[in-house]
Amino acid sequence: MAFWDRLKSGLAKTRDALRQSLDPVLEKIERLDPTRPAPDAALLDSLEEALIAADVGVATVEALVERVRRARPRDRTELEGVLVEAVAQAVGRPGQGPWAPPAGVQPWVVLVIGVNGTGKTTTIGKLAARETARGRGVLLVAADTFRAAAGEQLAEWARRAGAEMVRQKPGADPAAVAHDGLEAAQARGTDVVFIDTAGRLHTRLNLMEELVKVKRVIARQVPGAPHEVLLVLDATLGQNGFAQAREFHAALGVTGVALTKLDGTARGGVVLAVAGELGLPVRLIGVGEGMDDLDDFDPRAFAEALVRG
Repeated sequence: MAFWDRLKSGLAKTRDALRQSLDPVLEKIERLDPTRPAPDAALLDSLEEALIAADVGVATVEALVERVRRARPRDRTELEGVLVEAVAQAVGRPGQGPWAPPAGVQPWVVLVIGVNGTGKTTTIGKLAARETARGRGVLLVAADTFRAAAGEQLAEWARRAGAEMVRQKPGADPAAVAHDGLEAAQARGTDVVFIDTAGRLHTRLNLMEELVKVKRVIARQVPGAPHEVLLVLDATLGQNGFAQAREFHAALGVTGVALTKLDGTARGGVVLAVAGELGLPVRLIGVGEGMDDLDDFDPRAFAEALVRG
């Protein structure tokens, strides 16, 4: 299935929930007297409630509603067009292209972080497969040394993706594992390094400090690294995911977000909150369990799929 079709299918639950709230608003617009100013305050209030219900986030909702107020749409088509433009602008970044290693950076080091159960290891496996398919040498570093079978899971993804892997015994210092992995990558001339970390609650300060240590060790081993701090968020968490993103960003300087499980939730509006309110670029979205179900985030395609389907 092509990206466009997977995205539309993945956003179906979010779109249906949004439309359930938006349809009465759209019907009101279609009944407006063309001689009167449009839309009125009550209609805008209804639109605001509909967007908040989709976990868009209050600040972003206010900006979207203001765009609608200024545009003064007079029918369903006009309103949908305004929303598509506003959503695409809210979640996009000027010049944002595919997520890939920049020219001249070797190894390209990506530190992958997030809470338990968001799909970090699976995301790494899919990214590794994508990069090896593009002809790049990939090394996976198993810095999650605490979760049972974490190393085995990552090893299976490495095997499937055709990537190399560095790991140590369970309970090893994650920063030491990261150091050894980068040392190996430099010796082998590896192109891309993905560092898996143990899931942790953003409220556990001691565990967050452990991540800060890992990042510091990476920077000492490879100047300028990590080149990306990729936060993996579970779309089903809605505004709880937004809170996670805020705290991880404050501690580690997140450079991009991978949003997983977008096909299993009606709360995909969190994309707008993360991108619009925190200013974090959404770089990747997961819309299924297959190896090919992780895609580069396309702001325009997302907006079209969310609003129009």
